[in-house]
Amino acid sequence: MQKVVSNLVDQTQQQKDVSNFRKILPSLIEKGIDNINLSMFNEVTKKDLLIVLGDEYVRKGRPQDAVKAYILAGDRKKLVVIGDDYQKVGLFGDAINSYKLANATEKLFAIGVKCLEEGKVPDAIHAFRSINSTDMLSKVGDVCLEKAKFDYAIEVYAAIGNKQKLASVGDRALKEHQLAYAARAFELAGDAEKLNGLGDTCLREGLFNMALRAYTLANNMMMVQFINENFAKQL
Repeated sequence: MQKVVSNLVDQTQQQKDVSNFRKILPSLIEKGIDNINLSMFNEVTKKDLLIVLGDEYVRKGRPQDAVKAYILAGDRKKLVVIGDDYQKVGLFGDAINSYKLANATEKLFAIGVKCLEEGKVPDAIHAFRSINSTDMLSKVGDVCLEKAKFDYAIEVYAAIGNKQKLASVGDRALKEHQLAYAARAFELAGDAEKLNGLGDTCLREGLFNMALRAYTLANNMMMVQFINENFAKQL
Protein backbone atom coordinates (compact mmCIF):
# COMPACT_ATOMS: atom_id res chain seq x y z
CA MET A 1 0.00 0.00 0.00
CA GLN A 2 2.82 2.35 0.86
CA LYS A 3 4.41 1.68 -2.57
CA VAL A 4 1.13 2.47 -4.35
CA VAL A 5 0.82 5.73 -2.45
CA SER A 6 4.42 6.60 -3.28
CA ASN A 7 3.82 5.95 -6.99
CA LEU A 8 0.74 8.15 -6.96
CA VAL A 9 2.70 10.93 -5.31
CA ASP A 10 5.42 10.61 -7.95
CA GLN A 11 2.89 10.70 -10.77
CA THR A 12 1.19 13.76 -9.29
CA GLN A 13 4.52 15.55 -8.94
CA GLN A 14 5.45 14.56 -12.50
CA GLN A 15 2.19 15.99 -13.85
CA LYS A 16 2.80 19.16 -11.86
CA ASP A 17 6.34 19.49 -13.24
CA VAL A 18 5.12 19.09 -16.83
CA SER A 19 2.31 21.57 -16.26
CA ASN A 20 4.70 24.17 -14.87
CA PHE A 21 7.10 23.44 -17.70
CA ARG A 22 4.44 24.21 -20.28
CA LYS A 23 3.87 27.63 -18.74
CA ILE A 24 7.45 28.70 -19.39
CA LEU A 25 7.82 27.09 -22.83
CA PRO A 26 8.23 30.42 -24.67
CA SER A 27 11.20 31.32 -22.49
CA LEU A 28 12.74 27.88 -22.88
CA ILE A 29 12.26 27.93 -26.65
CA GLU A 30 14.08 31.24 -26.77
CA LYS A 31 16.85 29.90 -24.53
CA GLY A 32 17.48 27.00 -26.92
CA ILE A 33 17.61 23.25 -26.44
CA ASP A 34 21.42 23.25 -26.07
CA ASN A 35 21.24 25.62 -23.09
CA ILE A 36 18.50 23.99 -21.02
CA ASN A 37 19.46 22.02 -17.90
CA LEU A 38 16.96 19.34 -16.81
CA SER A 39 19.32 17.39 -14.57
CA MET A 40 17.21 18.12 -11.48
CA PHE A 41 14.36 15.94 -12.75
CA ASN A 42 14.11 12.15 -12.67
CA GLU A 43 14.48 10.27 -15.96
CA VAL A 44 10.77 9.77 -16.56
CA THR A 45 9.93 13.43 -15.99
CA LYS A 46 12.94 14.57 -18.01
CA LYS A 47 11.78 12.46 -20.97
CA ASP A 48 8.26 13.90 -20.78
CA LEU A 49 9.60 17.44 -20.62
CA LEU A 50 11.90 16.89 -23.59
CA ILE A 51 9.02 15.53 -25.64
CA VAL A 52 6.90 18.55 -24.74
CA LEU A 53 9.78 20.78 -25.78
CA GLY A 54 10.28 18.85 -29.01
CA ASP A 55 6.59 19.09 -29.89
CA GLU A 56 6.73 22.83 -29.39
CA TYR A 57 9.75 23.12 -31.65
CA VAL A 58 7.81 21.23 -34.32
CA ARG A 59 4.89 23.62 -33.90
CA LYS A 60 7.29 26.55 -34.24
CA GLY A 61 8.75 25.15 -37.47
CA ARG A 62 12.13 24.31 -35.96
CA PRO A 63 12.53 20.60 -36.77
CA GLN A 64 16.29 20.50 -36.18
CA ASP A 65 15.81 21.58 -32.57
CA ALA A 66 12.91 19.14 -32.25
CA VAL A 67 15.20 16.35 -33.41
CA LYS A 68 17.70 17.24 -30.68
CA ALA A 69 14.96 17.12 -28.04
CA TYR A 70 13.61 13.79 -29.27
CA ILE A 71 17.11 12.29 -29.38
CA LEU A 72 17.66 13.28 -25.75
CA ALA A 73 14.26 11.82 -24.90
CA GLY A 74 15.04 8.63 -26.79
CA ASP A 75 11.75 8.89 -28.68
CA ARG A 76 12.28 7.08 -31.98
CA LYS A 77 8.66 7.36 -33.07
CA LYS A 78 8.84 11.16 -32.94
CA LEU A 79 12.07 11.09 -34.95
CA VAL A 80 10.33 9.03 -37.64
CA VAL A 81 7.52 11.58 -37.77
CA ILE A 82 10.09 14.33 -38.29
CA GLY A 83 11.65 12.24 -41.07
CA ASP A 84 8.23 11.81 -42.70
CA ASP A 85 7.67 15.57 -42.58
CA TYR A 86 11.05 16.23 -44.21
CA GLN A 87 10.29 13.68 -46.91
CA LYS A 88 6.93 15.30 -47.72
CA VAL A 89 8.67 18.56 -48.63
CA GLY A 90 11.45 16.87 -50.58
CA LEU A 91 14.23 17.28 -48.02
CA PHE A 92 15.41 13.71 -48.45
CA GLY A 93 18.83 14.17 -46.89
CA ASP A 94 17.31 15.50 -43.67
CA ALA A 95 14.67 12.76 -43.74
CA ILE A 96 17.36 10.10 -44.04
CA ASN A 97 19.28 11.60 -41.12
CA SER A 98 16.15 11.50 -38.96
CA TYR A 99 15.41 7.89 -39.92
CA LYS A 100 19.04 6.97 -39.14
CA LEU A 101 18.72 8.46 -35.67
CA ALA A 102 15.52 6.49 -35.18
CA ASN A 103 17.16 3.32 -36.50
CA ALA A 104 14.18 3.03 -38.85
CA THR A 105 15.53 0.43 -41.29
CA GLU A 106 12.34 -0.01 -43.31
CA LYS A 107 11.95 3.73 -43.74
CA LEU A 108 15.55 4.04 -44.90
CA PHE A 109 15.11 1.26 -47.44
CA ALA A 110 11.89 2.79 -48.76
CA ILE A 111 13.30 6.28 -49.12
CA GLY A 112 16.42 4.85 -50.76
CA VAL A 113 14.26 3.16 -53.40
CA LYS A 114 12.27 6.35 -53.92
CA CYS A 115 15.42 8.45 -54.33
CA LEU A 116 16.85 5.96 -56.82
CA GLU A 117 13.62 6.01 -58.85
CA GLU A 118 13.64 9.81 -58.89
CA GLY A 119 17.30 10.04 -59.86
CA LYS A 120 18.43 11.44 -56.51
CA VAL A 121 21.55 9.30 -56.52
CA PRO A 122 23.49 10.82 -53.59
CA ASP A 123 20.46 10.47 -51.32
CA ALA A 124 19.90 6.89 -52.47
CA ILE A 125 23.52 6.07 -51.69
CA HIS A 126 23.19 7.75 -48.30
CA ALA A 127 20.09 5.74 -47.42
CA PHE A 128 21.39 2.36 -48.53
CA ARG A 129 24.79 2.88 -46.91
CA SER A 130 22.96 3.66 -43.66
CA ILE A 131 21.50 0.15 -43.63
CA ASN A 132 24.51 -1.55 -45.22
CA SER A 133 22.41 -2.82 -48.12
CA THR A 134 25.05 -4.21 -50.46
CA ASP A 135 22.48 -5.44 -52.98
CA MET A 136 20.78 -2.07 -53.32
CA LEU A 137 24.08 -0.20 -53.43
CA SER A 138 25.13 -2.48 -56.26
CA LYS A 139 21.93 -1.59 -58.11
CA VAL A 140 22.65 2.10 -57.58
CA GLY A 141 26.13 1.56 -58.98
CA ASP A 142 24.73 -0.24 -62.02
CA VAL A 143 22.34 2.64 -62.73
CA CYS A 144 25.17 5.14 -62.37
CA LEU A 145 27.43 3.15 -64.67
CA GLU A 146 24.68 2.88 -67.27
CA LYS A 147 24.18 6.65 -67.15
CA ALA A 148 27.94 7.32 -67.15
CA LYS A 149 27.82 8.90 -63.70
CA PHE A 150 31.31 7.63 -63.04
CA ASP A 151 31.93 9.46 -59.78
CA TYR A 152 28.92 7.92 -58.05
CA ALA A 153 29.53 4.49 -59.58
CA ILE A 154 33.10 4.52 -58.26
CA GLU A 155 31.92 5.64 -54.81
CA VAL A 156 29.37 2.85 -54.58
CA TYR A 157 31.48 0.00 -55.91
CA ALA A 158 34.39 1.08 -53.72
CA ALA A 159 32.09 1.12 -50.69
CA ILE A 160 30.99 -2.48 -51.29
CA GLY A 161 34.44 -3.61 -52.39
CA ASN A 162 33.42 -4.80 -55.86
CA LYS A 163 36.70 -4.65 -57.77
CA GLN A 164 35.27 -6.27 -60.88
CA LYS A 165 32.65 -3.54 -61.18
CA LEU A 166 35.29 -0.90 -60.52
CA ALA A 167 37.31 -2.25 -63.42
CA SER A 168 34.17 -2.05 -65.57
CA VAL A 169 33.75 1.61 -64.62
CA GLY A 170 37.36 2.21 -65.58
CA ASP A 171 36.89 0.52 -68.96
CA ARG A 172 33.78 2.59 -69.70
CA ALA A 173 35.44 5.81 -68.53
CA LEU A 174 38.51 5.10 -70.67
CA LYS A 175 36.29 4.43 -73.68
CA GLU A 176 34.64 7.81 -73.16
CA HIS A 177 38.01 9.48 -72.57
CA GLN A 178 37.23 10.30 -68.94
CA LEU A 179 40.80 9.51 -68.00
CA ALA A 180 40.82 10.76 -64.42
CA TYR A 181 37.82 8.57 -63.58
CA ALA A 182 39.44 5.64 -65.36
CA ALA A 183 42.61 6.06 -63.29
CA ARG A 184 40.63 6.27 -60.05
CA ALA A 185 38.55 3.20 -60.86
CA PHE A 186 41.53 1.09 -61.89
CA GLU A 187 43.43 2.23 -58.81
CA LEU A 188 40.62 1.18 -56.46
CA ALA A 189 40.26 -2.07 -58.37
CA GLY A 190 43.97 -2.70 -57.80
CA ASP A 191 44.36 -3.52 -61.50
CA ALA A 192 47.96 -2.78 -62.49
CA GLU A 193 47.47 -4.17 -65.97
CA LYS A 194 44.67 -1.77 -66.77
CA LEU A 195 46.59 1.13 -65.22
CA ASN A 196 49.51 0.32 -67.49
CA GLY A 197 47.13 0.22 -70.44
CA LEU A 198 45.79 3.62 -69.43
CA GLY A 199 49.35 4.91 -69.16
CA ASP A 200 50.11 3.64 -72.68
CA THR A 201 47.01 5.39 -74.05
CA CYS A 202 47.91 8.66 -72.38
CA LEU A 203 51.52 8.43 -73.55
CA ARG A 204 50.45 7.96 -77.17
CA GLU A 205 48.22 11.04 -76.87
CA GLY A 206 50.97 13.14 -75.33
CA LEU A 207 49.20 13.35 -71.97
CA PHE A 208 52.39 12.93 -70.02
CA ASN A 209 51.10 13.96 -66.59
CA MET A 210 48.22 11.50 -66.75
CA ALA A 211 50.53 8.79 -68.11
CA LEU A 212 52.96 9.40 -65.26
CA ARG A 213 50.13 9.13 -62.75
CA ALA A 214 48.86 5.87 -64.25
CA TYR A 215 52.30 4.27 -64.34
CA THR A 216 52.99 5.42 -60.79
CA LEU A 217 49.74 3.85 -59.56
CA ALA A 218 50.69 0.66 -61.41
CA ASN A 219 54.10 0.76 -59.72
CA ASN A 220 55.72 0.66 -63.18
CA MET A 221 58.95 2.36 -62.20
CA MET A 222 60.58 1.76 -65.58
CA MET A 223 57.95 3.85 -67.38
CA VAL A 224 57.95 6.45 -64.61
CA GLN A 225 61.70 6.88 -65.12
CA PHE A 226 61.26 6.92 -68.90
CA ILE A 227 58.77 9.80 -68.72
CA ASN A 228 60.74 11.76 -66.16
CA GLU A 229 63.95 11.52 -68.20
CA ASN A 230 62.47 12.17 -71.63
CA PHE A 231 59.49 14.45 -71.07
CA ALA A 232 60.41 16.41 -67.95
CA LYS A 233 59.76 19.73 -69.68
CA GLN A 234 56.24 18.66 -70.67
CA LEU A 235 55.27 17.74 -67.13
